[in-house]
Order: sequence, then structure tokens, then C-alpha cells
Amino acid sequence: MPRATLRLTIPDGVWVGDLSRRHASARFRILAALTGEESGVGLAEVTSERLPAVVEAMRDADDVTELTVLQQRDTTALVQFETTMPLLLLPVRDSGIPLEMPFDIEDGEATWELTAPRERLSELGRQLEAFGIPFTVESVRQRPDVSSLLTERQEAMLEAAVDHGYYDTPRTCSLTELAADQEVAKSTCSEILHRAEGKVIKRFLDQREQGSALRDR
Repeated sequence: MPRATLRLTIPDGVWVGDLSRRHASARFRILAALTGEESGVGLAEVTSERLPAVVEAMRDADDVTELTVLQQRDTTALVQFETTMPLLLLPVRDSGIPLEMPFDIEDGEATWELTAPRERLSELGRQLEAFGIPFTVESVRQRPDVSSLLTERQEAMLEAAVDHGYYDTPRTCSLTELAADQEVAKSTCSEILHRAEGKVIKRFLDQREQGSALRDR
């Protein structure tokens, strides 16, 4: 399943984006959040050298209806807040993707890590555009389940090939040497590697197409 890293630019006028831009050195780490139809509740770790000023500015934000400092120490505070403008939660809610926590907001930008099927990621792109949230795709990568992608024999042969330097440049292990190490005929070793390599390459190309689909939204 694809895993994507997105960087979002929070629009002007959204309290958390404006606040993080005014206090550009502060970090707002969102530890938990949920949203309803008209409001959202969040738990955040706020870190800043000017912590009291940042917390008060957060409390005074027009769209923050309630804020409680649960814990405070040195330059870090744990706060729970309620807001009438949970803008960042709406696109993930409407696209059906669970938002992974924690995620950071700094200087008007949020960084998300998301794991979801290709069609869900594409829908998230549409939802972000609909809510007017600019974003860039930092990366899209596949986390292959090797146990389902390769047979046990193929996986063992690939691991042996890597360990012995068969794929190094220059190669430090020949096919003949690898076959002897694995106690199989050279032709058998070649066939096992060929089938395994084909599966890995096809998975890589599929992952690249999935990344292109999200970037092209």
C-alpha cells in the first residue's frame, strides 16, 4: 500500500497557520484530533522559546473557543483546544483517510505521513484542492509485503545475492559462486533470481504510477 509524505501550506486567515507564521520558530505538534460538523478538538505539544506568549496568542485566536494547558515545562506545553476552524481535518475526513499522528505545523506549513490505497490518495488531492489548501508531494513509496510478493525461496535467494555482492558494482560474486553457495544448479539459481527480480521491478513501476497519480491531482 502506498505511503505518501505531503507538505501543506495552511491558507491565510486560518488561525493555526497565521499563528505559526507569526511565531515562526515555534513548533505545534498535533498529537490527537477529531472533528465534528462545526468544530474540532485537538491535543497539541507546543514548543517555543517564547512559550507563554505563544500559548496566550493561541488562546486569543478568534477561532479557538477553549484552551486548557494540561502540562507546562521549560519551553514545552501540552494543551487541549477546541476550534471552530478545523480546516486541516476536513479533507482527510471527506476522503476517508485516517490522519496519522503526530504531525507538525511550523511556519505556516504542515507535514503529513499517510498510508492509503491509490484511489483514496487521489481523492485526498481533490479534497485539498476543494478546500483551497496548497500542497506538494514530498514522496510516495511502497511498503511491499515481501512475504506475499516473493516465495520463501525467492526471498532467500535475493538476500543471499545481496549479501554476497552479486548486485554490487563491480560484482564481487558471480552467478556460479552464488549457485554453489546455495547448493543449486546455476540454471536454477538464474531462474529463481529472474522471477524474483521481475516481481520486484513490477512492484516498483506500480509504485511509481501511484505516486504520479497523486502528484497529477
